[in-house]
Amino acid sequence: MIDFTRLDYLNSGNDKQKWVYRVLIGHHVFEKLQRFDPILTGTIPINIDVQASDLDIICCFASADDFKCHLQEAFGMAEDFKLFTPKRTGAVAATFMLEGIVLEIYGQPVPVREQAAYRHMIIEYKILQEKGEAFRNQIIELKKQGIKTEPAFGKLLGIEGDAYENLLKLNY
Repeated sequence: MIDFTRLDYLNSGNDKQKWVYRVLIGHHVFEKLQRFDPILTGTIPINIDVQASDLDIICCFASADDFKCHLQEAFGMAEDFKLFTPKRTGAVAATFMLEGIVLEIYGQPVPVREQAAYRHMIIEYKILQEKGEAFRNQIIELKKQGIKTEPAFGKLLGIEGDAYENLLKLNY
């Protein structure tokens, strides 16, 4: 299995993954976030991204105020920088543009490997490995139709109810 905690795998991936690797390394994004244990999650690492896909980076912090200050200091001058508090209590996020792609940095006072974004990605990766290329292409087609990742998996796997919650219950 790919070690998603390291960025190296991107550099031996598809063209977009290689480009993402160069952007993240070139702008020292993970170096700037190092003390928050950053991990790139979402569709690009598992090769189910579409044109509009962004870069999702999850982090773990002890202090929301410290994390906000750090994001402002490290990325506040980036194009379209916005700092906000997502619906989840205690979370902090920032979005901005780097070289034409949107980055969303999301932090919680929860270890990154326990966060839903990471857990979803690992489960989805394992499902993609098991189901193969045709399944991956079906997921991408649903995403092109505007269906979010977890609901797309839920639809193809016949998962009823909340796909975000029920995907986490699968034995992967």
